[in-house]
Formats: sequence, structure tokens, C-alpha cells
Amino acid sequence: MQSDELRKEKNHANQPVPGLTREFFEKLPKTDLHVHLDGSLRLETVWELAQKDGIDLGAGSIEELREIISPGKMHASLNDYLKGFDITLKVLQTKENLYRAAYELAEDCAKENVGYFEVRYSPILHTQKGLSLPLILESVIEGLKAGQRDFGVTSGVIVCGMRNISPEVSLRMAELAVAFKNRGVVGFDLAGAEYNYPARDHIGAFSLILSNNVNVTIHAGEAYGPDSIHQALHYCGAHRIGHGVRLREDGDLLNYVNDHRIPLELCPSSNVQTGAVKNIAEHPVKFYLDLGLRVTLNTDNRLITNTTMTDEYYLIYKTFNLSGQNILDLILNGVKSSFMPHESKKWYLRDIKHRALEILKHDAKVNLKLI
Repeated sequence: MQSDELRKEKNHANQPVPGLTREFFEKLPKTDLHVHLDGSLRLETVWELAQKDGIDLGAGSIEELREIISPGKMHASLNDYLKGFDITLKVLQTKENLYRAAYELAEDCAKENVGYFEVRYSPILHTQKGLSLPLILESVIEGLKAGQRDFGVTSGVIVCGMRNISPEVSLRMAELAVAFKNRGVVGFDLAGAEYNYPARDHIGAFSLILSNNVNVTIHAGEAYGPDSIHQALHYCGAHRIGHGVRLREDGDLLNYVNDHRIPLELCPSSNVQTGAVKNIAEHPVKFYLDLGLRVTLNTDNRLITNTTMTDEYYLIYKTFNLSGQNILDLILNGVKSSFMPHESKKWYLRDIKHRALEILKHDAKVNLKLI
């Protein structure tokens, strides 16, 4: 009898949940593990900072600026998508502006119940006005601390090496990440144009990172195929994969990722806009979920992609008719995959699971208590 009841609970939990609203997903507790600082400013802030500092963005009004950046635009390639950063980086060259960008990101996360996020950026891209690398990092960390104090949102910084600059610069970024380990930095990444810039060229940076026990996530399997993921894992020791939408092209590697519980940082809207997938219906997120991969949902770039975590959940829900169990798995995967310390993660996971279950039960009429 008990077995039959449990089977019924499981069947119910795995049925699509109709009628959920965007407000429902806004209410849910969430994480964002893949969000770029320089791609996630408020448009109004970009305009205000440019006016304050006398920076020419090639626009005479905020409306013209919106047309130039074109938030949410479909792009011909990842490289085309990255051009929007040329605009935002112009206003992120002072400690005050970096602080404000980090602080406002924390506030934006708090407004939609993102209680933990990991923001990434490459300090080398913020040296145009002579700021030192440590000061660039400190400015963002201080902004995040103020955001935690004022909005109750916990966060960490992921320092990025850049594929398309040089391995030497990536090594400098790795040294910086090591110096700020346990001082706000929670991980190291390799970002930038993926095609023709293999991760294995930057193995010196990852050797330093891994020898100092720093967490690693690497952009891979977005603009280039499964070999990019293979290099990230087996040459560079990645603990997570940024994007990974092309993992499905290699079943053996997919099974390796699944067996070793290596998280995927999927960013559905961005993946469509960069051409990594043709359209949202062809995105592998539900396929990965059904296989049991540790899938996380993320924004990538709130401004450039024109999205929020709420939007990403709602988009995937509408496209793939998610079940209550799917929704809960995505929420818990975000916490499990984070780079927060184990003890903090353990307590945070318990709290976020309780809150998610209550909202699912009350608003979606799905009781996952026994699942």
C-alpha cells in the first residue's frame, strides 16, 4: 500500500504542471551561477555613468543607446553577441562605477528572489584608465558586500581568463584569483571567443589554479563542439561547464559528465541569441534533465540578453511543459552546483528546499514531500 502511494506521488510529481505564471517563478528561491558583470548592468546605469564621466557611447539618448546595444537581439555568432560588451566596458573603468554595477546587480537579484549568485568578469578588461588589478577586484567585492548587507543576497566572484587575449594574461588573472581566494573570489573561468582559441593553450593558468585548490568553471560547448568540453575537463580540470549545449553531440562524454555529476551552466535565452542552438524548442535542457544531468539555469547577461532568472525559468517551463519535479531539480541543482563552502551549502540547501516545496505545494498544488 505504501509503495502504491509513493508511486502515485512520483507520477504526480513528474506530470506537467499547467497554468503557472511568471509571478510564480519570480516567487521561487533561485540561484544564478553564470552571470557576467559587464553584460548585466542596467541600461539606465550605462547611460548615467556615460553622462557623468563624459564618455561617448555613440548615442544621443538612452533610446538610441538601447538600439545600439539591442538587448535580446538575435546574433549571427557568439563573436557578434560579444560586441555589446564594447559599450558596457567603456563605463566600467573606475572603482566607483564597478562598485555601483556590483551593488545594483545584487539589488536586481534580490528583487526576484535570487538569494545566491556568482558573478564573473575579467579584471584585465577594466584597466583602460589605469586602475590596478587588485583595486578592480576589490571594488566589485565591496559592492557585493554592500549588496549583501542591504538586500540579504549572498554572492561570490569568479575571475575570468580570456581565451582570445593570451595565455599570459590568463596566468595573471589566475594569480589574482589565488591572491583573493577566501576574500570574495570563489572560482576561476576561461571566457571570450571560443572558436579557434582552445582551452589547452591556457593550461599554465589552470595548473596554478588547481594547485591552489581554487574552483574551476570554463566556457565550453557553446560556439565549439564537444572537444571544447573535453579539453575543459581533462586538460584544465573544470568542476563545472559554462553552457555545454553541444555536449549532446558526444554520448560517451555526456555519460562521463553525468556519472561524475559535473554541473552544466545552461543559459537558454543567450544560447539561442548566440546561435548555439537554432531556437528555444531545440535547446537540450529538457533532454539533459530527463537523463539526470546536473542542469542549472542562468542568465549569462541580464542586459545584453535582456533576461532575468525569472524569465529563464518561465521560458523553459512554457517551452517544455516542466513538471513539479523538474522545477525543484533545477532549483536544488543551482545550490548543489555552487562554489559556496560545504557547510554553508548544506544549510542553504535545506532552507531553499523547504521554501521551494512550500511554494510548489501552495501555488502549484504539487506535493513533493515524499519524492
